[in-house]
Amino acid sequence: MNFDLFSNTDTCLNIEIPDGSLRLYPHFIKPEKADNYFRWLMDNINWKQESVFLYGKEHNVPRLSAWYGDEGKSYEYSGVRAEAISWNPILISIKEKIETISGTKYNSVLVNLYRDGSDGVAWHSDDEPELGADPIIASISFGEARQFQLKHKKQRDLTKSLVLPHGSLLLMGKKTQLNWLHQVPKSKRTLDPRINLTFRLVD
Repeated sequence: MNFDLFSNTDTCLNIEIPDGSLRLYPHFIKPEKADNYFRWLMDNINWKQESVFLYGKEHNVPRLSAWYGDEGKSYEYSGVRAEAISWNPILISIKEKIETISGTKYNSVLVNLYRDGSDGVAWHSDDEPELGADPIIASISFGEARQFQLKHKKQRDLTKSLVLPHGSLLLMGKKTQLNWLHQVPKSKRTLDPRINLTFRLVD
């Protein structure tokens, strides 16, 4: 199966936010190739149901996930400690293309599967110590288009909402993790699965 065809990445939307930077490539991967990636990722990623302890009780994280990266890289997020699974050629091919566009090197990726509308991720920033002082995060989406919401950490009336379509790339640039929270809210609507890959540089 040929995965090596990306769209013309000249289509870039600079999304203005104070104290941060967002660039959206809504058609980063051609639809038919995005379909191929989605099917491959669904069938070949080592999906895991993580759990966290809150108020003395164990709760399943409302999504499936997997952590891939360079050997020896570990990462702690939302109370979950993950050891990297070795890269596979498909993830490497996506990573290299994103590195060309972003001008940033990445050594790991968190892969999330939102199975339906009851899966989501609550307000947070990708600001764990392992990511350094001011990380640049690259987020690519396959499958169901979902709402991606942001709100300023100090000026809570400052908000932004985006829809991340199938095959899109969102680059969250300098100052974004320092000053903004983001989430993928749950929905009561019937939604198809969505796979999201967020590429990071872990110290």
